[in-house]
Amino acid sequence: MWLQALMWGTVAGGALVLGSGIAWLWKIPPKWVSTVMAFGAGVLISALAFELVDEAVEGGGLLPTVIGFLAGALIFVGSNVLLARAGAKHRKRSGEKQPSEKEAPGSGTAIAIGALIDGIPESVVLGLGILASGTVSPAMLAAVFISNVPEGLSSTAGMKKAGRGPAYVFGTWTGIAVFCGLASLLGYAALENAPAELIAFITAVAAGGILAMLADTMIPEAFEEHHNLTGFTASVGFLTAFTIHRVGG
Repeated sequence: MWLQALMWGTVAGGALVLGSGIAWLWKIPPKWVSTVMAFGAGVLISALAFELVDEAVEGGGLLPTVIGFLAGALIFVGSNVLLARAGAKHRKRSGEKQPSEKEAPGSGTAIAIGALIDGIPESVVLGLGILASGTVSPAMLAAVFISNVPEGLSSTAGMKKAGRGPAYVFGTWTGIAVFCGLASLLGYAALENAPAELIAFITAVAAGGILAMLADTMIPEAFEEHHNLTGFTASVGFLTAFTIHRVGG
């Protein structure tokens, strides 16, 4: 089971490397980047609603879920404020908003740390899912993987325009993929004998962090290139994840 948690967390994190590779090899039109980011945002919104919050309430009750959700949102927002001051505010933007190292010394480290913080909550809940059901949740795995591809794609496009080299870009995403696997393993191993209320609290912390991350980093990029199908694309992403949830459940 612990090996499953490690493997699936790494696979989900590996989607960041996949998206990064696509953006590094080809110049993706900004409207396409916004479209796939909108789809990924819709996928994650569906997953945190039906896979995380709902199951946290069912497993551990409303109060631990509410407290955990608010705590997760506050933790992410607080971390994001600090990282934004260090130059990582636009870490998921594909345009020319990301600063170069000359413009903001230390921003490369801040962007890498921010991307890691973005990925940890998603990975932890993969491990928790294995703990709860004995196997990885197909819907949550699909949601994390699908959303990570545009995250890696958009961020790398911005990194290229900021003049960052391949060693930094692929070193960052490969390292994050490894940490995602370790976070999933931690979610499984550290809470193996934990009470249901604590598991609900941790799950809700992850959900709150994911929603705050969506609002602060993914959704602005998703709607960067305004066109009539952006909202519809997000809706299709939501329904895709919901369908996987229903079929997988």
